[in-house]
Amino acid sequence: MLKDFAELSTPLIADACVRLGEPLRAAPAGIAPVVPGQRLAGRVLPARHYGSVDVFLEAFGAAEPGDVLVVDNAGRRDEACVGDLAVLEAETAGVAGLVVWGLHRDTPDLVEIGLPVFSYGRHAPGPVRVDAREPEALHTARCGEHLVSAVDVVFGDDDGVLFVAADRVDAVLETAHGIHRTEREQARRIRAGETLRAQTRFEEFLAQREADPSYTFRTHLRRIGGAIEE
Repeated sequence: MLKDFAELSTPLIADACVRLGEPLRAAPAGIAPVVPGQRLAGRVLPARHYGSVDVFLEAFGAAEPGDVLVVDNAGRRDEACVGDLAVLEAETAGVAGLVVWGLHRDTPDLVEIGLPVFSYGRHAPGPVRVDAREPEALHTARCGEHLVSAVDVVFGDDDGVLFVAADRVDAVLETAHGIHRTEREQARRIRAGETLRAQTRFEEFLAQREADPSYTFRTHLRRIGGAIEE
């Protein structure tokens, strides 16, 4: 999955979802890689955190190579729920990375380990509570307003994290590659001296909008084969 994502980005995945009418499921803004430039893509391995690492260890027992542990810590900012030992164990289990709806710690160790970890940021204190475990602890995880599970695939890079239903991933990736090719060609032409306004026939759009106020730039781009807004 990471290989298929190699030439793409989460913005392109998001645009492909919009074009295909797929649900746009983004992790909350601010979740970013511990090490800039880290990327991940893989099946969701869900785990809800209740104050103890045991739920992660149990999740790793069911992990398949390339899975991405998605940790639901309810977005808490008062504790870090993932540190070096959990990440080392994830690596040993063949997990491709972690997405944490919450905070991490042991940052220098995570940098050294090198496994992609995405979170809101770093925080020294770990959990000082142990809450009752929900029945869905290893079946689903929340990440912001979204509920994800093993039927989903997660993509992450410097722009954030997105979730796509596994049975729609091939179509989304194919569309994202098409948008990418269009945008790279547009960028090449701008560098060669042809403005984006000229490429998108912007004067023509303005005239059409004057005649028909319901005519949007997105409609115009679709008509002429542009892709910059999706």
